[in-house]
Amino acid sequence: MTLSPDSTASLISPQIQNVLNQSTPLQLGIMASGNGSNFEAVAQAIKDGQLNAQIQVLIYNNPDAYAAVRASNWNIPAVLLNHRDYSSRQEFDRQIVQTLRQYNVDWVIMAGWMRLVTEVLIDAFTNKIINIHPSLLPSFKGSRAVEQALASGVKIAGCTVHLVSLEMDSGPILMQAAVPVLQGDTPETLHARIQVQEHRILPQAIALAAKQAL
Repeated sequence: MTLSPDSTASLISPQIQNVLNQSTPLQLGIMASGNGSNFEAVAQAIKDGQLNAQIQVLIYNNPDAYAAVRASNWNIPAVLLNHRDYSSRQEFDRQIVQTLRQYNVDWVIMAGWMRLVTEVLIDAFTNKIINIHPSLLPSFKGSRAVEQALASGVKIAGCTVHLVSLEMDSGPILMQAAVPVLQGDTPETLHARIQVQEHRILPQAIALAAKQAL
């Protein structure tokens, strides 16, 4: 198959299915550090009836994160918790847990959250923390995953939604989308195509995780 440079062709597994039709909406807390495009993808999926959920709060850790602007546009509360104001990761996570509980959150979505989490957060929301990562895990964990993929010479990249465990970018995989690496790709062009698939699979993976938890 020949792909054009702007192709968004992908392979998604498991296949996208009907939304989870639980009677009570999932109460989501979303954590983001930057642009917040995955936050908005979840918000849009809820609006479009593709995910039965409510976003209770956005927590962001960088004062200039555009995710906060997106939250304001959706009339969703946004709380700045600057990690630089805390003496340890555990203290930071305790404040995160307190904030999530204040907003009655039962599922935590790390959507571009660029901080390692500790047992404090993981133990407070056991098997209910979801992360999205721009690689086909277990390959290319950590930061700059797209750059790692290009440097390695792989021909297929992608993204992964998984439950969070204490080890970085680990935990049971919920859903993945594979994206071909095209000749001449840069980190920016490849990441843009991966993000298209992130926006597709994150809402579906949230529904899938909730269904599995029933």
